[in-house]
Amino acid sequence: MPLTETQSAILALIAERIDAEGMPPSQTEIARAFGFKGVRAAQYHLEALEAAGAIERIPGRARGIRVLQPPRPAQAELAFTPNAPNAAANDDHALRVPLLGRVAAGLPIGADNAGALEADDYILLDRVLFAPAPDYVLRVQGDSMREEGIFDGDLIGVHRTRDAHSGQIVVARIGEEITVKLLKLGKDAIRLLPRNPDYAPIVVKPDDDFAIEGLYCGLVRPNTSRLSR
Repeated sequence: MPLTETQSAILALIAERIDAEGMPPSQTEIARAFGFKGVRAAQYHLEALEAAGAIERIPGRARGIRVLQPPRPAQAELAFTPNAPNAAANDDHALRVPLLGRVAAGLPIGADNAGALEADDYILLDRVLFAPAPDYVLRVQGDSMREEGIFDGDLIGVHRTRDAHSGQIVVARIGEEITVKLLKLGKDAIRLLPRNPDYAPIVVKPDDDFAIEGLYCGLVRPNTSRLSR
């Protein structure tokens, strides 16, 4: 599973501190560096890094972290290019993807209130930075997915599908409302989990008009014009 932007940044911080000081940062220092409210978020990202094979944590040893996968260099910048009908025609690595509207990373917002977008609104994406390839892009509103490196104003790539597994980040519809959340499939209920402790999970009721609209597969941050998986 590819690392989120936040996890890549934490990995870079760990490698930098080991190189400069001979030891990694503590969970408290990681939390402070990234603005987390507590060490629980830092611990979550360290677990994710270990599961991805990027680090090894040594049991019973303070600050016992070994880097197994060198941090990736920062991605090259790619311009945010709306309304470019033929710009991708000569680039085998570029995808011309429609920008369809807004999606809430917070409480769901109505698709009808997202603001009208012209049919010729497109952006260019580097296909090698997204997995799977996105079918369209939505603009994020809110910060409930910040611990996954998804922030207010980001443009997220969405791979259109009705199928998703528990633990994947999905774009989901409840009635006329659209939201991006972590999908959790239980025996008795479907929950849409935020990745910010300030927000409560959304529990899908049996009689709700619910559907998975697609899988999150990467993002564009317009203010920096950088791509992230």
